[in-house]
Amino acid sequence: MRFGKINRLRLAKDFRLVKAEATKAECSAFVFYLRISDGLVAPRLAVVTSRKVGCAVERNRARRVMKAAIDEHLDYNIGGYDLVFVARGMTPRLKSWQLSSIVAKLFAQAGLPDKAKRPDAPPPATLPPARKAEKDAAKAN
Repeated sequence: MRFGKINRLRLAKDFRLVKAEATKAECSAFVFYLRISDGLVAPRLAVVTSRKVGCAVERNRARRVMKAAIDEHLDYNIGGYDLVFVARGMTPRLKSWQLSSIVAKLFAQAGLPDKAKRPDAPPPATLPPARKAEKDAAKAN
């Protein structure tokens, strides 16, 4: 299941609640808020980019790259959590595999299950250039 419209945080009161009650983790690429929600089955997500990130093209790239990194790691059957990712200025300049490794570390710190670490998980769609070259060489042999 991809990052869809169904499981999004949309209301201002929900954002205020998450910001007031959530645990916060910061890194150079984004700020991550995690809150256990009340009685919800699926996690609700939000990817936020402000005008401080840059022009519309850069904000859209930041959202797109962050969503790709989140989709690789977030298991949508984990229960009720509210997750808010707030982009920072350097986010549009990063590749999705760089953000993916950051998301994996933050999920491990928060105690969330990582979909990419399951044995039946497909390989990540975005690989760093060195690993991609190794994978292509292995396919050729």
